[in-house]
Amino acid sequence: MSKSFNRLAALSVDQRWFVILLVSIITTVAVIGHRDPNLLLQLFETTDEPNDNASVVAPEDDRPQRQVPNVSPFSLSGGDVVVVVQGEDFFNADCAKALRQVVEDLEELDQVRNVLWMDRVPTLNIFGLPEPLFPRSEASANRFAAAKEKAMKHPLVGGQLLSGDGRTLLLLLGLDYNHVLDDSDATTLLRETAEATVSRFTGVDLTFQVTGHVPAALAAIEAHEANQLKYQLIGYGMIFVMTLILFRGIRAVMIVAAAPALGVFWTIGMVRYLGYEHNPLVDVILPVLVSLVGLTDGVHLMVQIRKLRAGGLPEKEAARLGIQQVGMACFLTSLTTAIGFGSLTQADSEMVKEFGMCSVIGVTLTFVSVVTIIPFACSTWLGRKIHVGLDSSLIDRNLGRISGVVDAVLRRRSLVSKMAIAATLMFFAISLTLKPDQRQSDGLPEKAEATIALHHLDKVFGGLESSRVEVTWTDDVPSDSAEVLIVISAVDDLLRAEELIGHPLSIRNLIDAQPGSGPPEERMSMMELLPPPLKRAYFTPERNQAQVTFRVQDLGIAAYGPVFERVEDGCAAIQQQHPDFAFELRGNAVWRWQHLYQVVVDLAASLGTASVVIFFVLAIVYRSIRIGLISIIPNMFPLVLTGAYLALTGYNLEIVMVCNFTVCLGIAVDDTIHFLTRYQEENAKTDDQDQAIRKAFTGVGTALIMTTTVLIAGFGTVILSESRDHKIFATMGVLTIGSALFADLIFLPALLGRFVSKKDKASIS
Repeated sequence: MSKSFNRLAALSVDQRWFVILLVSIITTVAVIGHRDPNLLLQLFETTDEPNDNASVVAPEDDRPQRQVPNVSPFSLSGGDVVVVVQGEDFFNADCAKALRQVVEDLEELDQVRNVLWMDRVPTLNIFGLPEPLFPRSEASANRFAAAKEKAMKHPLVGGQLLSGDGRTLLLLLGLDYNHVLDDSDATTLLRETAEATVSRFTGVDLTFQVTGHVPAALAAIEAHEANQLKYQLIGYGMIFVMTLILFRGIRAVMIVAAAPALGVFWTIGMVRYLGYEHNPLVDVILPVLVSLVGLTDGVHLMVQIRKLRAGGLPEKEAARLGIQQVGMACFLTSLTTAIGFGSLTQADSEMVKEFGMCSVIGVTLTFVSVVTIIPFACSTWLGRKIHVGLDSSLIDRNLGRISGVVDAVLRRRSLVSKMAIAATLMFFAISLTLKPDQRQSDGLPEKAEATIALHHLDKVFGGLESSRVEVTWTDDVPSDSAEVLIVISAVDDLLRAEELIGHPLSIRNLIDAQPGSGPPEERMSMMELLPPPLKRAYFTPERNQAQVTFRVQDLGIAAYGPVFERVEDGCAAIQQQHPDFAFELRGNAVWRWQHLYQVVVDLAASLGTASVVIFFVLAIVYRSIRIGLISIIPNMFPLVLTGAYLALTGYNLEIVMVCNFTVCLGIAVDDTIHFLTRYQEENAKTDDQDQAIRKAFTGVGTALIMTTTVLIAGFGTVILSESRDHKIFATMGVLTIGSALFADLIFLPALLGRFVSKKDKASIS
């Protein structure tokens, strides 16, 4: 296999026309993908002739269709923007006048369609006279006190639009998007308008914050775009500077950088043919993964070619020999990484499947880029001076001193091996305590106004986001049956028993707000007293459907997973008592629990699968089960160490974290394979086991330390980002990559020296 690969690898040097043709073809296809993939896809499309004799007959539905009245249901969750008002006391003459003026001034803005607040909730009785909950400014103090007590008891106000302590009030704004011409029209301008209005009233101390799904989405987009561009430029700039310092030559840096850059360009262009470019994992994580894996292999290859050039070989011969010596290791790293990520295609989540498929494509294309571009460029006039500065390189100059660490490790190989295995197992056990998690505010800057307001609403309202339990029943149950109210009341009681669920709201609350009392058989008739928009917000008799809404804090799916499971179990128990009824949990928080939880689980499971696959591949390639088992420790140690850090610092397992593990596993495996490959070569030349390990270190140590230094510098700059996700990703990257170098230079030599004997020597040929 080794000889065949050497002949194939030499093509990039000896058959330059082949490289030019191959690169040109792939680049052309990628360019078309970037511009318009349909230009190429249309060539392979087949059109079926329409069958004029065929006709499609819609199935008939014998069930009678009951028409739903054309009534717009009332909603407490339909606001595009939520203006959060905080004050010590809203129920006084001055504050009442100021708040009404704030609402009036907001509605005068072109972009504001309407404002819903506690003074505009619908009456609870169709026969009742419209009576504002908020008295006029000329009302007495006693009248305001009575109004406050009434508002707190109102099912649509207390805990919904007015906090339980009476110090936070919500204004729900509907937007006219035809007049939203700038992001500030839906965010800061609204707050500034309210603040300007209140400033005209002396003695009124109110503060305003803007949040809701529109401001939150705008804050996330703004932060993503600003941080992505800013820290990509800083990160890649730092990588370029560090590589330039370490290589001491601009030509070597440009050649090494060109290969992964071209690999990323090819990958993104090819992904567009599949239509997966809008997948967030593909859009954000894949380019990072591809560029870092390509950079790692590229540095190893360039370091070897530079050494050969410094040894006196001409450009072409150094490039040919360099790819033959390092190319197999690059192939193995790409193979194991591709197989590992290929396991993602077996996940339940479509998002993860797409990411797995695109990762395989990206890793493959980047390998082709590295093993063609770098040897090709080094064999031309560009490679004449790539070795200049090698003797003055900071790492090469001090590598001899660092190699003393390997000698110390080999003298204590048994102790270090035990420590490596024990530490990996301990950190693995701690990592198992991590639970999958995801929050609504994860993509928001921590200091953003929308984020701060969301956290405040979690405390005083039990959350801003709402979810619901949908209750349906068969036609055997009349819609005015007392059983409907009994079942809804049971669901309401179930939800109220959960501490993390806030303020359930249903027809039960609306009926209880009506005068009188009695059993459900009598109370159900009160439904007819509710105004149609209010009634149909929580009850649709034509569809045999009702719902119980509730508030959810932004605590994450790890906190709410057990809550939702208990609610589902409770609903199942209610269904056993009332078999004609069915229940379903709905809402964005529930969706995140059901779907994003599965995404995290799939990604986490893929890491385990990738580790097993890597073990088998290395065991087969190196023809040694021991070496396959040994490789698990340096590959898993950095991941479990970082996982233990997350667990001990109070984090749960989020998508951004698992994606970081995915990226770092590929890098850790690359370094381990390069070390093992060089060790195998040196071990075949000598009977001195320790000498083979030392030569393996001196052979690949420069590249290992160089790639780690460069990547830590690149990741380290992103720690300064305002984005929580970026900070987590960068912190984990620095910790994982740094510990991977430690494992490869400390644990791996000790494990090889302790557990591999001469009879385990294997040739890759």
